[in-house]
Amino acid sequence: MINLKGQRIFIAGGSRGLGRAAALMAAEAGADVAISYISDSSAAQEVVKRIEGMGRKALAFKADVVSEKDATAAIDQAAKTLGGLDGLVVSAGIFEGEPIEKMTLEFWNRTMSINLTGTFLAVRAAVPHFRRQGKGGSIVIYTSTAGQRGSEVYSAYATSKGGQIMFMRSMAKELAKDKIRVNCVAPAWTETDMARGPVERIGREKVVSGFPLGRIGLPEDVAGATVYLLCDLAKFVTGMTLTVDGGKDMRG
Repeated sequence: MINLKGQRIFIAGGSRGLGRAAALMAAEAGADVAISYISDSSAAQEVVKRIEGMGRKALAFKADVVSEKDATAAIDQAAKTLGGLDGLVVSAGIFEGEPIEKMTLEFWNRTMSINLTGTFLAVRAAVPHFRRQGKGGSIVIYTSTAGQRGSEVYSAYATSKGGQIMFMRSMAKELAKDKIRVNCVAPAWTETDMARGPVERIGREKVVSGFPLGRIGLPEDVAGATVYLLCDLAKFVTGMTLTVDGGKDMRG
């Protein structure tokens, strides 16, 4: 049974989409949860209210993932208020495409900054709290199947997601001595606001036809993988990418 009772979890980008689903499922499993958001305060407060309605502690921080100051301050304050930190989920990111001949340096740098540098900043801010407590912790980074196989038109996105996987593997080796586990979850197309536009442009029936299980993913599918990696059932799992794609790419 997945049990996060007594755990303190911070979710970077937890007000909407995959992060929201993970925040709610972690709370249902017993965790106190802090989330960060960039602009939608009403969505963030809705998540807080739902978690509090479960009898858990909940916090929301407005923080820009690419701001070193914001990332550190949000995680530090969450750990202080919750009495520590046991898990980190990095969900914040962008999904934008541009063919190579039209891609500007600004576009490339924006994708790398939010998806890859933002991951680095969140992990760096959380690690001292795990080490200080002396009992380890779990870090879950949301990458993508695009980071495993590449993606035409979305080359900047795929590169940033592949970079997350290499960063995760490096951190898993570096932090293992402190019993800090680091893993990725790699979803394929999932029912989120971020993916809705591209799915409709490609054609929903065409997208769905590529999934052996007959549908695209739900945020709860990704959240389930996340809470597994956060809990003690996965205490011997580190340095791995858990692909959640309905069998689309048949990757291990």
